[in-house]
Amino acid sequence: MLWAPLGQYDFLIENWMKIGIYTVPFILFIFFSSRTEQTEVVFSDTKLISVVLLVAYMIHQFEEHWIDVFGNHYAFSEYFNTLFLSILGVQDSSVIILSREAIFVINTSLVWLIGIIGIWRSPKHLFPVLAMNGIVLVNAISHIFPGIFKQSYNPGLLTAIVIFLPVAIAFYRKVLFTKQYAKSQVIASIVWAIIAHVILITGLLSANWFELIPSEVYFAMLVVWSVIPAFLFNNYLPNSSTLVEDDLTP
Repeated sequence: MLWAPLGQYDFLIENWMKIGIYTVPFILFIFFSSRTEQTEVVFSDTKLISVVLLVAYMIHQFEEHWIDVFGNHYAFSEYFNTLFLSILGVQDSSVIILSREAIFVINTSLVWLIGIIGIWRSPKHLFPVLAMNGIVLVNAISHIFPGIFKQSYNPGLLTAIVIFLPVAIAFYRKVLFTKQYAKSQVIASIVWAIIAHVILITGLLSANWFELIPSEVYFAMLVVWSVIPAFLFNNYLPNSSTLVEDDLTP
């Protein structure tokens, strides 16, 4: 399990995002070298999109949690904690709301885990891929809106604008135009992603600010929510007796 360091606790907590970015070329090599079917349109291949979404997020994590566009290291934690302490009206507090452990579990569950599930289940099970796409879209918005409101950069903003937003919108658009029956799945995936972010924030505050629940309970909530897409819309039949997930061409 990604969140069980197995004796390498400090190393993984500190370097997980580096491991992610270093594995990107290997993920791409393994995928393309083992690929047996190809489609003319990129967004028609749900397994390819699953890989693209996971790789895109690993690149985003490089900017967000390792080195941002100004060369600052591990800047997101300070940005997030400063922002929420300001919202809570306790700027001088020394409480760390977003801990290193929380960052690790959030990113390995709500991103890597659902991304892997999307790759594993596609192309026959569309919803996990849509759920990962929902996470990408909602996360992009969570970077862009504060950037607009504060008229300033936040760690992860560049990749949210340049990669996340266009890829997420293009994939949803492709699915909606070619899979009319999948409209409910698209809506459900966005709702799932929004709830994921609500759990992320409220759970974080409950565990590390209000101290209402142990961190372990919060982490378990994230993991459980991450695997739910594997069981939703499974073997969904669009008004017929057969599943036609592979036909995503116009």
